[in-house]
Amino acid sequence: MNNQVTEYIENAPIEQKEMMKIIRELIHQNVPNLIEEFKWNRPVFKTTKDFAYFQVNKNYLTLGFSMDIDKIIDPKNKLEGTGKTMRHIKLKHTTEIDRTELKTWFLAITNN
Repeated sequence: MNNQVTEYIENAPIEQKEMMKIIRELIHQNVPNLIEEFKWNRPVFKTTKDFAYFQVNKNYLTLGFSMDIDKIIDPKNKLEGTGKTMRHIKLKHTTEIDRTELKTWFLAITNN
């Protein structure tokens, strides 16, 4: 695990800290050959390419996705953004984390 990512998480407000810990663990458990980096002032997760990031905001946590966005199935329309290669969700509480859905999304965008 990347020390800068750990520091970013530890210095976040409590609710966002807890969400990032849960999601970080989920990523580590499900994505083979994972690399954590700290760039653009935020944690970035990658395999061969960047596929996800965290960004702390005042009242929520942004969990962003890139790399093969079209492979993510989002029937509940949680994903926001209009870019060609990036989408994100905004999470306000740990109760909003759907582990099964996120696992599916992480695997979809990291498997070739």
